[in-house]
Amino acid sequence: MNNNISLHTLTNSHGLRAEITNFGGRVVSLYVPDKNGQLRDIVLGFDNLEDYRPENHLSDFGAIIGRYANRLCNGQITIGGRTYQLPQNDGLHCLHGGPDGWQYRLFTVEEVNDNRLVLSLVSEDGDNGFPGNVCARITYTLTDDNALDIEYEVVTDEHTVINLTNHSYFNLNGDASTDILNHLLTIDADRYTPIDETLIPTGELASVVGTPMDFRHAKHIGCDINADFEQLRYGHGYDHNWVLNTKGDDTRPCAQLESPVTGIILEVYTTEPGMQVYTGNFLNGTVVGKGGVSYQQRSAICIETQKFPDSPNQHWPESNAFLHPGEVYHSHTKFKFGK
Repeated sequence: MNNNISLHTLTNSHGLRAEITNFGGRVVSLYVPDKNGQLRDIVLGFDNLEDYRPENHLSDFGAIIGRYANRLCNGQITIGGRTYQLPQNDGLHCLHGGPDGWQYRLFTVEEVNDNRLVLSLVSEDGDNGFPGNVCARITYTLTDDNALDIEYEVVTDEHTVINLTNHSYFNLNGDASTDILNHLLTIDADRYTPIDETLIPTGELASVVGTPMDFRHAKHIGCDINADFEQLRYGHGYDHNWVLNTKGDDTRPCAQLESPVTGIILEVYTTEPGMQVYTGNFLNGTVVGKGGVSYQQRSAICIETQKFPDSPNQHWPESNAFLHPGEVYHSHTKFKFGK
């Protein structure tokens, strides 16, 4: 198939519809029925595919993030005693693989049918400073149990690091002119990874008990988001990784999100050990998206299943981000919808 920028529509037997482009592997639109059966587009983005290009907007809307989702301290990783310097595009740190990450790459369309899209990407040795030639394959499937299913596979010819995620911005109200503070969020996690003032993990795995980070029972996102709590000041809201109790078991939901307005419920399943929750804290109205809506602060929530941030520089055996020749990186995440 050709490598031109293209848009592909996936559907299932219940009327769900996902529109995905090979530019950054982005989920452009995701239409889900609300409690009245009306289809609602529940992700932020642009009406025109050209708007996703970095010369028009720097954005992660709906994108596949690689080679390393989230932050790497001082833009450095050490593998086999050798330190690699990566781009420092977030203060001193490397964020989402660097300024020319996979969200701005044109993926090859390997296969497409009514409910399945397979994309591939070759990232050459030295790409944004990362070692090894890596070959990635991303499979999107819109299943008949009303889920957007994402499978990631990567191989390498050198020792390297890999941490992929999808960066969709969800607003289950189906109206991005409203914020997501009314959404009910549940996270099956007793611990999270605290950050310093530059948003890099301190190395601690801290208890959520007695803090605004406790989502073990459903709670409105807006309940504690403005609390006088150092972690929330550092993140300007929630921009943190939770240590999932599911421990890679993708048959158990690790999180649930619900809009009381539309009744739409999102359940998240993943093989990953962690999940970053980002409440659109740095949206400020300067980006005009679909339908001419200016995306304001907290008009969406990102649920990024992942290895823990900065894992290659930390000592977390449950979050190994290294990939070696002969191994296959495999990750699975499912966003399942109901009402």
